[in-house]
Amino acid sequence: MRNRRAVVITTCLLVVVIGAMAAYGAWRVLSAAPEEVSLSAAVASLEQDQLSSEGTEKAADNSDIEGTLSKDGVWYVDTDSGSFSFEEASGSFVGFRIKEELVKIGEITAVGRTDSVEGELSIRNGQLVSVSISADLSTIVTNDSRRDNAARNALNVRENPIASFILDEPVDLPSTDGSRISVQAEGQLTVNGISKATVFELEAQIVERTIVVVGRTEIVFSDYDVAVPSASIVVSVEDQGVAEFQLLFVRD
Repeated sequence: MRNRRAVVITTCLLVVVIGAMAAYGAWRVLSAAPEEVSLSAAVASLEQDQLSSEGTEKAADNSDIEGTLSKDGVWYVDTDSGSFSFEEASGSFVGFRIKEELVKIGEITAVGRTDSVEGELSIRNGQLVSVSISADLSTIVTNDSRRDNAARNALNVRENPIASFILDEPVDLPSTDGSRISVQAEGQLTVNGISKATVFELEAQIVERTIVVVGRTEIVFSDYDVAVPSASIVVSVEDQGVAEFQLLFVRD
């Protein structure tokens, strides 16, 4: 009788321990969201990449660009520099952040990102006169392949895979000695074929021959007919989140 009781107690303890380990493992996986976009982090990553690949040779002929964000001309999204993964990205990418509450785990931040982005910006007479950026949301990745499919389906990428942002009116660029600047850019954000007026908070800095720009804005997903995905593990998920990007711009 005692032996049977001991077996029952041991079995119960094992179930509790295994359940706790599984919950902890799920929390580790599902809560491992990358940090929000940061100009400091983006600049540091780019500088490290440049030092690793080219040393100081590139810095020797930067006198025509270094130290100003009002250099006239057209700058294009650089898709060659840096690297991209869900966990860490030193190159160009766009994405979203949204809060979820999961069963037995609590609140986490779900993040999706893609480096399938292209576009350009134009600077003339100290103004940002045009911006056109597009991204292929059918290539969105998260920290879990099951969430990848749910996010892509919610964004209706089969019918409308391309999201875009078009600047509405010129933006005055403050003078700078090469340090960061902060501006607001108002334009049309298009997701799932629906365009809405949106204001992005932007930060930018020149690193050698590259303009590094990060930006974010809050969005309401239902405004774009995007139904946030649900699952048995999801207790609740917010209808609003953050659209964010990290973009590197270079001249031809």
